[in-house]
Amino acid sequence: MPLPAPRGPLSRTVVSTLTGHHTGLDQLRDRMVADLPTGNDFLLDEDIAITLTMLYELHLRGIVGVSDDWEWNADLLAARAVLEARFLEAIDDLVGMVHPPADLEGALWAVGNADDGPPLSSFMARTAECDHFRELIVHRSFHQLREADVHTMAIPRLHGAAKAGLVEVQMDEYGGGSVDRMHATLYARMMRALGLNSDYAHYIDVIPASTLAGVNALSMFGVHRSLRYELIGHLCTVEMTSALPSRKYSRGLARLGFGPDARLFFDEHVEADSVHEQLIVREVAGRLAAGDPAAGTALIRGARACAAFDVLAAEHVWQCWESAETSLLRSLEGVTS
Repeated sequence: MPLPAPRGPLSRTVVSTLTGHHTGLDQLRDRMVADLPTGNDFLLDEDIAITLTMLYELHLRGIVGVSDDWEWNADLLAARAVLEARFLEAIDDLVGMVHPPADLEGALWAVGNADDGPPLSSFMARTAECDHFRELIVHRSFHQLREADVHTMAIPRLHGAAKAGLVEVQMDEYGGGSVDRMHATLYARMMRALGLNSDYAHYIDVIPASTLAGVNALSMFGVHRSLRYELIGHLCTVEMTSALPSRKYSRGLARLGFGPDARLFFDEHVEADSVHEQLIVREVAGRLAAGDPAAGTALIRGARACAAFDVLAAEHVWQCWESAETSLLRSLEGVTS
């Protein structure tokens, strides 16, 4: 990831530290305890969002110009732990109380079938202009160009049939071993077809906290073994809610004159996720809950979190577009291609 521009004092301190110009993260940690907001104010805080994004990226693709030695720096981990404690509280506020489900599969399908957000996919199918598509694709680019990497982090934490089921799902995400069929490759191809830069995290400085909050939640679920069931629940919602919107997005791109090659990312998800949703709910989540009575609550929590963050991001986009404003931090016209 390119080194992001700071968005406030927290991220400014982290950037200075990572580039060798400042030390004192222990003092930063102490200051954060008193100053952090709560609830949605935490989730939508631009400074906090980009700070967490940087701290998690040290465990994933890394940051340009930053030594990999920072990944396990004790002061950075301690500062991140303070943010994560408040992050988990904010997630609990967002998703509400989760009770142990009597019927796990039914409860997961209920999350997947809920429709609480704005009619974004229908708008994209029928009315959206090319600029709307470009913005939406930029919002999702940081996550989609990671491929399925964070969900894949659950594989070494599972065993038996649940692990085998997850591997089957993830193999499709990686194109069955063919780089040309990898979903990240298809997404990058779509970006280029729309005149966008497909380099990883190229648009990190214009993606707002409303979108980064969901990406950071996924990263937190991925890097903590204790949150592995939330990670699988999150994937359940991804797979259950992808096929129908993807069909609508493809229809919208076709309406705007884009050919099959540009639409292949969405077309692939119409077919693949119709199969994946059954696999992940029954063969992975269902088996985990059968083997661990405590898993059900965490699986539902992760599923609800994914759905809630999707709504949070979509509502921001929808409100901006209704006001004829860009939903990014600044217009794409000002971003170097």
